[in-house]
Amino acid sequence: MTNKETVICRCEDITMREIQETVERFQCSSREVKLRTRAGMGSCGGRTCRGMVDKLVEQLGGPPISNEIALSYRPPVRPVSFGVLGGEEK
Repeated sequence: MTNKETVICRCEDITMREIQETVERFQCSSREVKLRTRAGMGSCGGRTCRGMVDKLVEQLGGPPISNEIALSYRPPVRPVSFGVLGGEEK
């Protein structure tokens, strides 16, 4: 028995229930689930949840992963400090 409130994407706080509801409502692929829910688009860039999202979509009847265009991973161009983001540094 699985818990539908299990968090699959920790960065974006996306649960198994959200992924399941998205697949059922839109009959979408793994890529589209990621774009609709933001799963895999957090600070880790999908490194921790990508495989789990792909497996869940496949188990829920989504199209095979081999038939879709893969999402790319893009790290930041350069590191930015929290001071700059908060407006304290220039």
